[in-house]
Amino acid sequence: MQNRRELLQTLGAGFGMMGFAAQSMAAAKSPHFAPKAKRVIYLFLNGGISHVDSFDPKPMLARHHGQPLPGPKFQTDRASGNLMKSPFEFTRRARSGLEVSEIFPKFGDMIDDFCVIRSMYSDNGNHGPSLLLMNTGHQLAGRPSIGSWITYGLGAENQNLPGFVAMCAGHPVLGAQLWDSGFLPSVHQGSYIPLTERTPDKLVQNISNQSLTAAQQERQLRLLDKLNKSFLKETGNNAQMEAAIESMEVAYRMQTEAPRVFDLSKENEATRERFGDHEFGRGCLLALRLAESGVRVSQVYFGNFQPWDSHDDILVHRKLAAVADKAMSALVTGLKERGLWNDTVVLVGSEFGRTPMIQNSGLEKVGNGRDHNVHGYTVLLGGGGVKGGIAYGATDDFGYRAVEKKTHPHDLHATILHLLGLDHTRLTYRYSGRDFRLTDVAGNVLHEILA
Repeated sequence: MQNRRELLQTLGAGFGMMGFAAQSMAAAKSPHFAPKAKRVIYLFLNGGISHVDSFDPKPMLARHHGQPLPGPKFQTDRASGNLMKSPFEFTRRARSGLEVSEIFPKFGDMIDDFCVIRSMYSDNGNHGPSLLLMNTGHQLAGRPSIGSWITYGLGAENQNLPGFVAMCAGHPVLGAQLWDSGFLPSVHQGSYIPLTERTPDKLVQNISNQSLTAAQQERQLRLLDKLNKSFLKETGNNAQMEAAIESMEVAYRMQTEAPRVFDLSKENEATRERFGDHEFGRGCLLALRLAESGVRVSQVYFGNFQPWDSHDDILVHRKLAAVADKAMSALVTGLKERGLWNDTVVLVGSEFGRTPMIQNSGLEKVGNGRDHNVHGYTVLLGGGGVKGGIAYGATDDFGYRAVEKKTHPHDLHATILHLLGLDHTRLTYRYSGRDFRLTDVAGNVLHEILA
């Protein structure tokens, strides 16, 4: 027979996601200094979008198309051939004149709202470690995600909703490890929302009690509260048990708010059409509604596994971008219309970029794809406190390596925390005898891109 602690843990798990738990642990906290932004929306194009085909134009690729990359031969994950020009045209867009690929026509019109960081580099060419580094600041599993660190530092604005939500149609590579709370209290874990579902009861499962009325549940919780307090008085503090107890209380309150927030039918048809009837589009619309409802961090992965991993044919990027372009531009428009843009940080990125050379491993079916590239890639950062309409850093003439103002994920994470009023060197958690932080022992704030 279960003891009381095991029973409470079972009950807590039955309400669904521990990311909804523990009001006291997730209560809003003061930042280290005055913030520029309150929340983050992280749009993740998992698989590795090609920077030289999207936001980092390279005329030298066209001039040297079909020729070897000048200089010594570099080792790539798979055998690479000669240089391949982008099949897409780049044009100067908006008032800033930043060049954007034709595959992002709507988002290109909004490029003045973003800083295009063209000098990203990473440490490992495999999807798993690179995904972990961009999401948790470390190549090995078990570290807290950036969303968990943010809610640990700032708490949640709305106690009736999770502080951190991760959305995807299916799962990216490594799945829940990317939004895990690691050694931080489980209240800071990201709450997974399956974008393959459409209705609130399927998006947020086990949220409605079909057996008891609200009044009956309230009486039940009052009784449980008395029993729990009595038990804790005897045993002393037990953070895990307290989190399970509070999760039931939050789940009770969520029954009225969560179904409303996750019900996209509350938006008019024109708004839903603007985002597009695709999982990523619905995820971006949910991110807008969650931001409006006080959710601290929303992350939207593009799709199952690694859709942007174009080893065979880079032309697939056109189809993928058609979905992303519509959804991302609609999100920016929505944030502005609802007065949220100026205090929301929006990050658009991938785990790495792609090589300027054609992949030539003999594995591809079409033969004009690109391999992984961690030596140089692009992310976009916009919203609260970010200078828009600028390019920061640069890759070499062919887009293979970052050469100017090289930017590591630690630097990106330090900058995002800074925009939220958090000093990345002070946001620490003591575990296993040492103080851990999102940026490990590195990271520099990119002051040049701050407004």
